[in-house]
Amino acid sequence: MKQKENRNGKMPGPGAASDRGRKDGRSKKAAVTPQKKSAPPEKIESSAAVAERILSQRQGPVPQERVPIILETAGEKDFNLIDSGNGLKLEQYGDYLIVRPEAQALWQPSLPAHMWEKVDAVFTGDVDEEGTGRWRFPRQALGETWPLQLLGVDFLGRFTSFRHVGVFPEQLVHWRWMSEQIEQSRRPLKVLNLFGYTGVASLVAAAAGAEVTHVDASKKAIGWARENQALSGLDKKPIRWICEDAMKFILREERRGHRYDIILTDPPKFGRGPNGEVWHLFEHLPLMLDICRNLLDPKALGLVLTAYSIRASFYSIHELMRETMRGAGGVVESGELVIRETGADGNSRGRALSTSLFSRWVPA
Repeated sequence: MKQKENRNGKMPGPGAASDRGRKDGRSKKAAVTPQKKSAPPEKIESSAAVAERILSQRQGPVPQERVPIILETAGEKDFNLIDSGNGLKLEQYGDYLIVRPEAQALWQPSLPAHMWEKVDAVFTGDVDEEGTGRWRFPRQALGETWPLQLLGVDFLGRFTSFRHVGVFPEQLVHWRWMSEQIEQSRRPLKVLNLFGYTGVASLVAAAAGAEVTHVDASKKAIGWARENQALSGLDKKPIRWICEDAMKFILREERRGHRYDIILTDPPKFGRGPNGEVWHLFEHLPLMLDICRNLLDPKALGLVLTAYSIRASFYSIHELMRETMRGAGGVVESGELVIRETGADGNSRGRALSTSLFSRWVPA
């Protein structure tokens, strides 16, 4: 499925063939040429496989629960949420200060206006989920990319037309947890990163010593991830870069009996795969998690789900995760990911900005 840039507008990349210019999702050509075309064999095969795969009937007690859990990210060397308010956020990414839209910043900014004016890049234009915008550079023209580093991994920031810059810092809490699990394990671990975007999580896992399978339907995202791998000096690490529809891939892995120790899945609300496959979070998430359950090794260390831009309580994915892991024991912990403002000095403790919902199963 289309794998990113749909958190209120991720790169057309994760997924490819979505028509961003029209909110009804139809291209202009389709509007004037209503004739139906035969679906390509790959699409028919994938659709049939998904339709045939029914949800498992799990037995046994549901896992224990820890709720609500708030996982907080504060400042890092190359990232800080400096201030927020009036539907905007002021961030530091490496050497650049950036202003981007943030609908959840309902309050007034803490810092004076002149602090917001001394920025390097401002995202402007249409910020609708299916729209694109543009970047304005108040001080001087900037290149498309610039170097960043988080958790010791080097990668490229990029000014995309969907306001994102190639990394979602709130995920640092999951990446730290994953890195600790890998480093503390006394055996080789396999990590599956679904909807993997630009590969920062995959690189963190590989740097910690895991064998990684990274899946994203966007050729552009996979290309960016490979650039990041080279920049970080992790070329020789065991990472498989798979450009494919996520559901199609995990169905095949299930048939082959492949297993993973940690699975990260970060699906969009809506997306399209490279062969026209359609992803709807509320429709397809139960089956996706069910398949992921079957991909977990008997000694697995975790299944992590994050959900962006959906109108739902974290309890919806929490209870789904508990039902999915019924009979497996362990604990399901769910809640929200938040980023804490750090102020102009990078050390102040300001307000918490909610970014997404999450649910994570771990063994007891």
